Formats: sequence, structure tokens, C-alpha cells
Amino acid sequence: MRDPETDALALLHDLVRIDSVNPGLVPSGAGEAAIVEHLRARLRGAGFDTMVVPAAGRTDRPSLVAVPSVPATGPATGPTVVLNGHLDTVGVDGMPAPFTPRLDGDRLFGRGAADMKGGVAAIVAAAEHLVAVGAPVRPVLALVADEEDASLGSEAVIDALPRLGIRPDACLIAEPTDLALTRSLRGFAVVRVRFAGRAAHSSQADLGINAVTHLGRLLHAVDQRALTANPAVRAGGGDLMVTVARGGSSPFVVPDHAECLVELRTTAGRSSAAALDEVRSLLDPGWHATAELLAHRDGWRLDDTGPAAGLSRRLGAELGTGATFDAPYWMEAPLWQRLCPTLVCGPSGGGLHAVDEWVDVRQVRALTSALIAVLSDWTPDDGRTPGAGQNSDAGWRSDAD
Repeated sequence: MRDPETDALALLHDLVRIDSVNPGLVPSGAGEAAIVEHLRARLRGAGFDTMVVPAAGRTDRPSLVAVPSVPATGPATGPTVVLNGHLDTVGVDGMPAPFTPRLDGDRLFGRGAADMKGGVAAIVAAAEHLVAVGAPVRPVLALVADEEDASLGSEAVIDALPRLGIRPDACLIAEPTDLALTRSLRGFAVVRVRFAGRAAHSSQADLGINAVTHLGRLLHAVDQRALTANPAVRAGGGDLMVTVARGGSSPFVVPDHAECLVELRTTAGRSSAAALDEVRSLLDPGWHATAELLAHRDGWRLDDTGPAAGLSRRLGAELGTGATFDAPYWMEAPLWQRLCPTLVCGPSGGGLHAVDEWVDVRQVRALTSALIAVLSDWTPDDGRTPGAGQNSDAGWRSDAD
């Protein structure tokens, strides 16, 4: 029997070597096709049936679903747990050798090492071991595209799983958390505000309407709302700020246009769609401004009871951690929560999205072993029959068929 921790680290090196930069962020990015093919070939040789799931309308943005092959004696009867990780990375500007893994003590450097190929390596190695030893659990790997941009991969896979007869009891997302269990994460919204002015020669400014001046007044209003006028925004864990601003086109001309992006970070339980009303309340009618909600995602909180809560407690006990991490940023847990109870826990390091990204290989090893220990005899504790509905394999068509 191979050592799963050693397998995880070897796989981590392999994954870092594969360019999977998200083309939604960097137009020249390689995307996920090569890394999906690498993992598909590996998992088919490890006792899994696989299916490549393209993003809606984007055959060039694949995700991979891998399910233990149905044994000759009949389908598995244990609980089903989805082990989820994303395969895409951000760009590599400023990195001299982004796809050459470099081990320095317990730190492995390379693009995606922490976010999140370390987590992917751990869940794949753990799932392979669970299948090899015949553990009474059905680990379904959902290795997705596009998490770093628009979540096209998870949305496609979440839509596909019920049609494939896969109804999981819980989902674990192995995003970097320093092996702490994620207690909550914040939502976000992005609002675009456009200002219409009137051009004039800057020597006769009174003949024009300065759109940049109105933009500046909104910048001040946003700061006042976040810091003083509404301290509850930050006291409650939220945030409000302008992150992009532009306007005008030339010196000596009163600018007739300007725009900015306003971001609102929201806590679990507060609708991020309310950001549009929040921003509109700051606009003066005399500014000739319009506001548009470009994107929003709600926050999330770990269940207090049920399969994810129980699995979280057991995994935390095995790792020596707990549900203590309140993520200031968004992750895909709210999407997966629509399908099944979800938890987030994975190995971290440093330099996420920076030129010196690294993952702590001790944490990769620890998560691999902890998942094997906990899932080997895990039973959902929410009162449902373990894996209810998961034996319905009608509709499942793998690449091996």
C-alpha cells in the first residue's frame, strides 16, 4: 500500500508544474484543460469513473468529476462526501519560474501551491486511499474550473451532480485556511456608478458640468459612510470602499464623463444585492449619476448541526484545530451549500496571489491523513439515511464507458 502523504506531495509537485492560469483573468491564460486531463488519467487508473463537465457555453473551461467505480457486488452503500477544489490560478506576472516547484524546508513555492493545488493534492490522495482500502464512504472528487473569476466550474458541476444520480451528504472544500475550519465567510457586491457631465473649455468651467468633481464627492461620501456615518458597516464585519475610479479624457477640457466601482463586503445573513440601494442612497440627484449592480455573492456560515457540523468537529479534533476562521473574503461554500451541507478546511502557506506563493507541506500531509482517518468511519449525523439517493447511478456516464 502506497503512503498517501507521499502521494499527495508528489502530486502537488506535478500540479504546480501545469500552467492553469485562468483565462478569464489573463486572456492568454492556459486554462484548466491540461490539468483536468492529467488528473483524469490518474484517477481512472486509481479506481474512479470520470466525467469532464464543461462550463455553460464554454467547452474550453472543463471541470472534472470522479466517482469510485461501482464494485461488481453492487453500488456502494456508505455516505457520499464531495471533496472539492479548484484547478485554476491567478496570473504569474513578476514570477521568474511560476511553474517550477521549489521546496525550501517545509515550504513549497510555485503558482497555485497554496491556492489551491496543495488542497487538491490532499483530497485526491485521500480519496484514492479510501477507495484502495475499501472504506465505507463514497468520496466524489469535484475538481473545478474558474473559481478565481466567475465560478463557472462549480456552477456547472453542482448542476450536473443530481442529474448523474449523485446526492452527497456533505461537501468539503479544501481552500487554504491553515487547517482551521471556516466558521463564516463574507459576501460581496460590486456596483458601477457612472456620472454624466458636460464638456467645456477649462478656461470657461462654468459652461460645463464636471463629472470628475461629482465622482470625488461620491468618494468622500463612501468613506464617510464606511467610517463615521454608518459605523455598523465595519462593526458588523462588513466594508464599503471604492476600488476603481476614472474620468475625463484630456487636459483643458471639463470632463463630461466619470465612473467608479464601489465594493461592499457583507456578513453572513445580509443580502449582498442590497449594495445597490446602499450606493444609491449616497448619490445626490444633482450629480447626474446612475448605478448598476455588476456582481454579487452572499456570505455563508457553517451549520450548527447536521453532517457538515459533525464532520467539521471530527476533522478539527483530528487536526487539533476548530471552527475559528472567519474568512474576510468570499469562497464557493454558498454555492455548494445549495446542494448539501458544506465545510471549508485546507492547507495554507503564504503569498496567495503574490509572486512568492508557497504552501506548508506539513499541512498538506496533515490534511491527507486526517481526511482518511475521519472519513474511514464517518456517518452523517443529521438523521438521514447515509448517502440517501446516492446509489441511483442511472444517468451516470463516465469517460470510461
